[in-house]
Amino acid sequence: MTDWIRSFAVDTFAPMLGTLSRLLEKAESHPKATTLPDARLASDMFPLRRQVQLACFHARSGVSVLATGHTTATPDGPPDDDLTTLRALVATTVAELRAAPESAFAGAAERAISQPLLGGRVLEMNGARYLRDWAFGHFYFHVVTAYAILRHEGLELGKRDFMAHVGDAIRQA
Repeated sequence: MTDWIRSFAVDTFAPMLGTLSRLLEKAESHPKATTLPDARLASDMFPLRRQVQLACFHARSGVSVLATGHTTATPDGPPDDDLTTLRALVATTVAELRAAPESAFAGAAERAISQPLLGGRVLEMNGARYLRDWAFGHFYFHVVTAYAILRHEGLELGKRDFMAHVGDAIRQA
């Protein structure tokens, strides 16, 4: 029997990354397109480019940790990413997620996860809780922040843009 957690992880991350890609595509035609990767909500927050990189990292890392039980390195990203390059990163990430073999996730929900944190601390939880409370939380934080940066910079975006991944499930009653 295949483990449900692969489907839950990949089928959550991939559609939201598709939404992020569509937001970036819309941003490419905005008058501020060349400066948007450097835009941020506050001076102590990461800019859009890093929000996208981190959303991709947390999706890849979450799937990798569940499949292998091992943590991944902190993401590095080139400082010169433009919107097209960021969209390519999102597409590559989705392809990597979809390529994760189901067999690697056997027992992943119960697998003990131990992830070192800054300051000599460690995160310890089982795979299901890791996905729900850690990987999804970080992932959505960065996707929502990217959306908020784009809105703040004047893109005409709304909830429909953010929730586009469920459009196929909405029907006339």
